[in-house]
Amino acid sequence: VCLRIPTDPQAAPEYAHSIRLDGDIILGGLFPVHARGDRGTPCGELKKEKGIHRLEAMMFAIDLINKDPELLPNITLGARILDTCSRDTYALEQSLTFVQALIERDGSDVRCANGDPPIFTKPDKIVGVIGAAASSVSIMVANILRLFKIPQISYASTAPELSDNTRYDFFSRVVPPDSYQAQAMMDIVTAMEWNYVSTLASEGNYGESGVEAFIQISRETGGVCIAQSLKIPREPRPGEFDKIIRRLLETSNARAIIMFANEDDIRRVLDAAKRNNQTGHFLWVGSDSWGSKISPVIGQERVAEGAITILPKRASVDAFDRYFRSRSLSNNRRNVWFAEFWEENFNCKLGMHGKRPGSLKKCTGLEKVGRDSSYEQEGKVQFVMDAVYAMAHALHRMHRELCYGYPGLCPRMANNIDGKELLNHIRAVNFNGSAGTPVVFNENGDAPGRYDIFQYQITNRSTTEYRVIGSWTNKLHLKVEAMRWRMGDPTFPASVCSLPCRTGERKKVVKGVPCCWHCERCEGYHFQASEFTCELCPYEKRPDANRTGCTPIPIIKLEWHSPWAIVPVFIAMLGIIATSFVIVTFVRYNDTPIVRASGREMSYVLLTGIFLCYAITFLMIATPDVGVCSLRRIFLGLGMCFSYAALLTKTNRIHRIFEQGKKSVTAPRFISPASQLVITFSLISVQLLGVFVWFAVDPPHTVVDYGEQRTQDPTAARGVLKCDISDLSLICSLGYSILLMVTCTVYAIKTRGVPETFNEAKPIGFTMYTTCIIWLAFIPIFFGTSQSAERMYIQTTTLTISLSLSASVSLGMLYMPKVYIILFHPEQNVPKRKRSFKAIVTAATMSGKLTQKGGDRPNGEVKTELCESMETNSE
Repeated sequence: VCLRIPTDPQAAPEYAHSIRLDGDIILGGLFPVHARGDRGTPCGELKKEKGIHRLEAMMFAIDLINKDPELLPNITLGARILDTCSRDTYALEQSLTFVQALIERDGSDVRCANGDPPIFTKPDKIVGVIGAAASSVSIMVANILRLFKIPQISYASTAPELSDNTRYDFFSRVVPPDSYQAQAMMDIVTAMEWNYVSTLASEGNYGESGVEAFIQISRETGGVCIAQSLKIPREPRPGEFDKIIRRLLETSNARAIIMFANEDDIRRVLDAAKRNNQTGHFLWVGSDSWGSKISPVIGQERVAEGAITILPKRASVDAFDRYFRSRSLSNNRRNVWFAEFWEENFNCKLGMHGKRPGSLKKCTGLEKVGRDSSYEQEGKVQFVMDAVYAMAHALHRMHRELCYGYPGLCPRMANNIDGKELLNHIRAVNFNGSAGTPVVFNENGDAPGRYDIFQYQITNRSTTEYRVIGSWTNKLHLKVEAMRWRMGDPTFPASVCSLPCRTGERKKVVKGVPCCWHCERCEGYHFQASEFTCELCPYEKRPDANRTGCTPIPIIKLEWHSPWAIVPVFIAMLGIIATSFVIVTFVRYNDTPIVRASGREMSYVLLTGIFLCYAITFLMIATPDVGVCSLRRIFLGLGMCFSYAALLTKTNRIHRIFEQGKKSVTAPRFISPASQLVITFSLISVQLLGVFVWFAVDPPHTVVDYGEQRTQDPTAARGVLKCDISDLSLICSLGYSILLMVTCTVYAIKTRGVPETFNEAKPIGFTMYTTCIIWLAFIPIFFGTSQSAERMYIQTTTLTISLSLSASVSLGMLYMPKVYIILFHPEQNVPKRKRSFKAIVTAATMSGKLTQKGGDRPNGEVKTELCESMETNSE
């Protein structure tokens, strides 16, 4: 085949579906001028904004660079712009045009008809490519461009996969990758306190890679769980979107839906939600494919209300608006698709050969963009211009390095521009782009992440708008007060699997779903140690009101104003007054016959013991400290010991006198007052010796008993401040006194047959019987309440009242009759005549016989005489 070099390349058939601009350096361009075709055709309808606006932006940027005396001076940039038709396979075929110049042609076996060798058309040598738009297209094209070391700068491809510098090493982009976008969306979800979301992706690199990046970030950071991750097929079947909505409703708590989907899929998802009456249920979080576009939400504003969308930070380029508005059929012949755009934009047809069929009005050619049609600058125009300028700045740096001081292209650049070297210069550029923001690339060729955050809102006037509610530049800046939800509700909607646990409750996580849990209250003495655990407070502490920590258990003691203390104190005070009165009376009438007949020394010992029994009440109620605890140990059993030692000595003396009288007329030994005192204090010394041994073995100190009032309800728990006297120690301390009391009772029983009132034998007997009953009642009460929460009060009160009652019985039976006679019947307080011991014993023996036979004389006379004579004789 022989070819001729065309004289008019613009009109050549091989350029019929591309734009060619002459220049010293040719850049390639890939734009989705047409949509994907149906039924096997590669191309469909024209894309006015994504196609025409963007390719015009590239040509406009080249015009500006060629006019700039500072950037690439004396060097003209040209372009070869191709249509990808939004299809990766078609774009791959088209991009072969870019590498034709690098493929050597072998014409050795080809001859023309006249035998001359063929002349091949010399293709343009492309040094770099601007594009493509879709990530799937860029991936496909990048695989072939890297083989020929042709750098590529995309203005719209955001798939994270393209950040892999080992596979796409010649690929760069002026838009941030979706990994940044996914991080921004994760930060939004976190800021909204949503921890249970679903994801929805369009099948393909963009959707699947974006969702995968979001899921990966959620795994790394934690705190956000993916309820469902659904995919929209490339060719959805009827009812597919209704099925998706039903699937999303299976996890109805996951109201937030993270969407990486194309605008057609977004529109159909919103429509399905509207059909299924789910307006207001879902909380949409859309990627930049939704951004601030109107087309996905037209006619379904209510179901889209509140949607949060994200868009790379961009600005409208005013110079491009002026340029594009000035384009017409006459001044824009270089754009081979402009005539088609003209028909589409103004809804008319151009002559007989117009592409739009039907009876449309004929185009005049005088229509004006923006006047006779609506016009709004496409969002990626800024990035297209930044991509062209990035390539130009890289070429400028390369020219300055290789051709320094050389006007135009030097041979080193004219013959061959090394792609690897150009790539290094691309990665090193740093300039302010068309929006005034820096254009830089990282080691993977990615631009920094800068996003605007929008929310689709319906105002009170029922007008809709995308309102900027924040931005993201490595971190989120969100204006919460600007957010509005359904019908202007400013409160945050929830998208959580489980509501947060209240304070004092731990999370019991559902296996495999860390965002779903059950709340369990920390019971008893446990507090919430962490989000997932309850721990037991230390023994001396209890949970605080919120159960988030422990506080010391309040320490209590028996207070003077407590009813448990008032009653024993009142009894003790009466007893002390009564005892003091008896002692004063006895001292005042110390030499009277009744006082002397009672045995003055033993009476004072007995009264001292009674006094101590009453006084111990105050020590038992007083605030425990080392001093009080020491005195408790000493005096707790000492009062009873005094009392029962004296009574035991008395009953033992009476028993010995009458037992001796049966055998002999000689008086027994140790019946004198001095002997009785020695015996009494010998018995008391045993008690004191035991106390001192106790002091030596276990020095007195105070303790706080937390177990005594450790109730099931921690709020009622109290620590009891007490002396270290255990129940066993208490019984041991009182045990000796109880032993004396029992022994005294035995002797009282033995001496019950002696003449009445002889040395108070029968009053002593009645005293001991009553005392035994009191202490027999004390023991079950004391030990039976050991498990009671009121143990301290009951036991202390029981002990003190028992001591006071014992003392009161002794005082009432032994001394009150004498005091009565001394004060109110002094005529009976007279001495009787003395008799010898022999006469006394004989009289006692006779008295016993007379009692058995029912004697004639009243017992009182004989017995009183015997008693008084015995006392008188013994002194």
